[in-house]
Order: sequence, then C-alpha cells, then structure tokens
Amino acid sequence: MPSSTYHHGDLRAASLRAAMQLLEEDGNASGLSIRAVARRAGVSPAAPYRHYADRDALVSAVAAVGYRELAECMAAPNPSPSTAEDLAELGVAYVEFALRRPALFRLMFGDSCDRDNEERVAATAAIWQLVSGAARACFPGVEVEAMSNALWSLVHGLAFLHLDGKFDTASSPAVYDRVRAAVRSIATASCQPSPETAAASDRSAR
Repeated sequence: MPSSTYHHGDLRAASLRAAMQLLEEDGNASGLSIRAVARRAGVSPAAPYRHYADRDALVSAVAAVGYRELAECMAAPNPSPSTAEDLAELGVAYVEFALRRPALFRLMFGDSCDRDNEERVAATAAIWQLVSGAARACFPGVEVEAMSNALWSLVHGLAFLHLDGKFDTASSPAVYDRVRAAVRSIATASCQPSPETAAASDRSAR
C-alpha cells in the first residue's frame, strides 16, 4: 500500500531515486513515467506531481543529476584544463562516463525535457565552463565559443560512436587511447600546409 510518511522535501528525493533506479534497471527511459516512479517510491500515483508537473519535468531532474555527475567526472583529472594532455583527459572522462552510465547518458542527450529547467541549465553550465575554459587556455586568440562547440562535439560524437558499437569497446585502454589520440590531433594540429602542398601551390601559381 502506498506510504504517506514522506515529509515535505523527502518525496522529491524519493521520486528522483526511484527514477534513477528504474532507468538503470531498464537500460533505457522507455519505462520511466510518473506512475512507475510512484509505484517504485511506494507513494500514491498522484504524489510525485507535487514536485514534477509532468514526465518532461521528471526527465529534466534526472538529466540534471547526470550532468552534475558528468561535470564532476570531467573535472576530476584537472579542474582547470590548460594543455593538450588536459584536453585529452577531459575527453576520456566524458566517454568513460557515457560507457559506464549509458542509459543515463542517452536520457541526458536524447530524451525530451524541459529546456528551461533551472537545475538542468545550471548543471550543463558547469560542463560548458570546463570546456570553454580549456578552449580559452589551450587556443589563445581563437573564438572561444566556436572552439568549445567543436571540442564538445568531438568527444560527444566519440561517446556515441562507442555506445552505438561503431567503435570497438572490448578493451577500455584501447577506447581511451583512441579518444586521447583524437583530441590530441585537434589540439595540436596546425592549419599550415605541408611542404609538399605549399610547393605544389607555388608551382601552380607561376
């Protein structure tokens, strides 16, 4: 029988815990609903609506938890990344989180949610600050927003390529080496043409 013993504030936390449990058990968000969360939390079907107006609001709250965890994982190697190696480890942390928490990662970036949710906005801002800070430190003179978008897109794409089986995930060290190599190649690449290309251009211009 549903419990009615939750005090103000406890129901919200209990609902969120229940949602995270269901997500991890199912491996996807298809079964995540207000009714299922209420059943798992042991409360009446209407109780979670006191804190979550609809499924999108619930998904936003779960996503916010994921974004905070992801930001913590990314900051763990170095909270102020400023070198190509720091960038590489930032990318590794991002992909490692995706592979360790695939259902949560897919929900964070794939499910509909309330884009104006304050918790979600604050949590994603922490990730953006890490990435943009690294872009500013590693690429002086480059337009920070554009470079930040490029870096985030790179590691995000790598995460989903691994999640979706396009890249082999049998060996974790091999996965992380692949991510490091990709990020380093961007961080250290030069736009200067190779000597061969430059010589060919000179010949064609004569």
